[in-house]
Amino acid sequence: MALAREWIIFALCLGAGGHLALGVVLHSPDLWPWSRAGLYGLISGLVIYVLVQALRFLWSRTYGKESNPEQNAGD
Repeated sequence: MALAREWIIFALCLGAGGHLALGVVLHSPDLWPWSRAGLYGLISGLVIYVLVQALRFLWSRTYGKESNPEQNAGD
């Protein structure tokens, strides 16, 4: 189940990167030309994926509910 979740997150990030590239190409074609839109979409998606994974890591470190075995030993 965890592997499927990671693939879904990866696919959503690639889709977001593609949408970002498409938006930039449509609204500012001189900044990103159509010939490079696919490459920029892929790179944007990978950058978004890395940011999402970094945020997930920080979230789990900050708000993770990991139980301490020493605390639960007396219960």
